[in-house]
Amino acid sequence: MQLSIKAVENYLKELYGSARVTGIGELGGIPVEVEEGIKGFGYGKPYLIEFETKGRKSSVVLSTMRVQKGFGHDHFSDRAQILIWQNSVFNRLPGHVRSLDVGYFTGEGKLLSAGKAEEYFILMEKIEGKEYFLDLERIKKEGKLLKLDIDRAKALSSYLAQIHANKHDDRELYLRKIRDIVGHGECIMGLTDSYPDNLDFVSQEDLCRIEKKCVDWRYKIKGLTHRLCMAHGDFHPWNIMFREGADFTVLDRSRGEWGEAADDVSSITMNYLFYSLQKYGELAGPFRELYELFFKNYLEKTHDNEMLKVIQPFYVFRSLVVASPVWYPNLEHEVRKKLFNYIYNILDNEEFDYMNVNSYLSRE
Repeated sequence: MQLSIKAVENYLKELYGSARVTGIGELGGIPVEVEEGIKGFGYGKPYLIEFETKGRKSSVVLSTMRVQKGFGHDHFSDRAQILIWQNSVFNRLPGHVRSLDVGYFTGEGKLLSAGKAEEYFILMEKIEGKEYFLDLERIKKEGKLLKLDIDRAKALSSYLAQIHANKHDDRELYLRKIRDIVGHGECIMGLTDSYPDNLDFVSQEDLCRIEKKCVDWRYKIKGLTHRLCMAHGDFHPWNIMFREGADFTVLDRSRGEWGEAADDVSSITMNYLFYSLQKYGELAGPFRELYELFFKNYLEKTHDNEMLKVIQPFYVFRSLVVASPVWYPNLEHEVRKKLFNYIYNILDNEEFDYMNVNSYLSRE
């Protein structure tokens, strides 16, 4: 990328009203002639910019983050998060160098300010449809399936099989995915921290044991880097909008473009189990039919039986969500107990048996 003097001047004019760049170069180096610009501009290198504004000479340092794999800096959003945070806190620490702004580069080489941002938003297209959870509510109420329900379960499992077929070779990203499912604030450890003390269905000691077992599972599966694939990341019924028949659109992709197939499969199938527990106390009736149909269709299309040796910590994550007194304060005590039995049992089994889910719901 070439950093042009004109682009820098235009950016500085936004901040200062007027600006004329007189020199620019790597910090500690020799400033180049202003007509040249910086050829081979490198992210991660600090640049000294000298300029005049309103008859006064001034200088600033333009700093970026190096594009690298690992250490939680894999995505451009990771690097943006750090710089946005730095801009918001540098000036609140006595004796710290002051931040003047935070901004971003466009594909055309422009520099634009984001320094006045308080919160960020995303603007999306409007789509028609109804959330898939409404289908599950109907099934729970009526206790039967329509042909439409079968068609939609097949469509959803086929969709996952299709996107998961897109593989990606990036060891660091897979390691991060497995690390995050255990330690990220949105995932297992973040959820266990949200559970209050003195609950009558799980103790802090129980949660500690669950976390430790999940760390063991992390070391079992983190080396399976060949499994990295395209993923949705939060494939649950509130993020799926159906129109007529089996035509649908998904919402709110989360936690990375590339991930683990077991994450998506556990996310949707957990809800078949969750709804069934509320109605039947076990995986039964129409929800069992949907659950097993989903797995069979998915595995027939992907031949990914290895997933059954990987899915356990992802089911722990999804179970902690639906068992949560924060997210589901009115859930029956017995359902919560069975969800935690499910967690304990699947963590003790090397291969998940999707045809015998009810065997995981009780403890001796």
